[in-house]
Amino acid sequence: MAGRGGALLAATALAVAGCGAVGGAERRGRTVLFASGADLQSVNPLLTLHPLAKQVQRYVLLTTLSRYDSALVPQPYLARRWRWSADRRTLTFALQPGVRWHDGAPTTARDVAWTLDAARDPATGYPRLADLDDVASVAAPDDSTVVDALPDVFTDLAILPAHLLDTVPHALLRQAGWNERPVGNGPFRFVAHEPHRRWVFAANPDFPAALGGPPRLERFIVVVVDEPTAKLAALTAGELDFAGISAPHATFVRRDPRLAVLDYPLIFPYGIVFNTRHAPFDDHRVRLAAALALDRQEIVDGYTFGFSTVADGPVPPILPQYLPVPRLPVAPDSARALLVGRRIPFELLTVGSGEAPLEQMIQARLAAVGFDVAIRQLELSALLDRVYGPRHAFTAAVLGIAGDPGLGYLRPLGDLAGMPVPRDPAAAQRLFADSLPVAWLYHARGVNGMNRRVRGVTMDVRGELPTVTRWWTAP
Repeated sequence: MAGRGGALLAATALAVAGCGAVGGAERRGRTVLFASGADLQSVNPLLTLHPLAKQVQRYVLLTTLSRYDSALVPQPYLARRWRWSADRRTLTFALQPGVRWHDGAPTTARDVAWTLDAARDPATGYPRLADLDDVASVAAPDDSTVVDALPDVFTDLAILPAHLLDTVPHALLRQAGWNERPVGNGPFRFVAHEPHRRWVFAANPDFPAALGGPPRLERFIVVVVDEPTAKLAALTAGELDFAGISAPHATFVRRDPRLAVLDYPLIFPYGIVFNTRHAPFDDHRVRLAAALALDRQEIVDGYTFGFSTVADGPVPPILPQYLPVPRLPVAPDSARALLVGRRIPFELLTVGSGEAPLEQMIQARLAAVGFDVAIRQLELSALLDRVYGPRHAFTAAVLGIAGDPGLGYLRPLGDLAGMPVPRDPAAAQRLFADSLPVAWLYHARGVNGMNRRVRGVTMDVRGELPTVTRWWTAP
């Protein structure tokens, strides 16, 4: 592991050097380097599942119609005003004038209409397609008004430039040239992408004051470092400004006076997603046996070191839609009885390349009741293809689910497991509790190490980047 970590640290240093930032944090000026454990997959909001990529879309490169404030109240953004029709089925937006794409073209209602039409087309593969079920049509009566419905998804789906994408068939959007050299309309412009190494964004000096104005940073760079010890080493060496750190490393980082640890709540439940389309997890008794075998408090204490809470369902208690459900006990004897002496083998997919301590804890608990678990670690994009792809080529997978305050993630999660989930949040939570398409583990908290030279940073339930335009660096 030491050799691999050293190689990755060297690769990180080369990526930093490519940005003109050799010599440590003090020489980077108003450039900030933010570590990601995997490449961003895509910055196209119609296609992306990667949690950090979605934040880059919403807060860096593009704009959404509305956005949540720190209290999770939707606020105007690209859409400055909205009005419901009398039957509550139509919502009229007035767009902020003067917002331009980075190639100089104006952002208009046509862009909004094209984006939502593409999202509503199953051929596109937009992950939150179900949230647009009730949209009968999208109208663009003029350049400053859009008529539509279902506002929650508007905080998530960033708007795309119709003039650059409307000639691409929806089914071929994954191959669009825009994905490699995206033109946005947000506070930062795209500069460069080196696959599996870095994404470079530069401040947009023309970003309208009404939307917050130009960012205080000159450059924001996402550096890909997929090995935790390499991220930690690069952070402590001053080669990164931000790095997600594992819970055991938090105490070590706090000892360094140049660094701070940011700890914040997330909507990010972890669980074992079962593919209920085929054996063995098409059997409710088998899913229940697996759930009863797990000791969630053991995982919270021994794996996350307290930087999480036990999850009884997909919705954390911090959200108003949370529905309390009875907590499953740790009951290995009951689990063994459900399996009636059978040994059940299955492959458990997970992201990573290291020792997989969480998966080994799960493996040991399940082995004790009758499961033979083979752990298979994959790179993130490979796991997403296996689990989220149209074939759903998996039996079970350990996943962290990037949630949203409107709970738009619940129905796609049911589709993933092969079990339809009702639209009503309370009914959806009852289904997850009763039918167990997922054995829930914990609700994660964010833990980021930060170089104290970066100021104005707030990380909260919305994620790491909602205040990125207000970040600044001390001399």
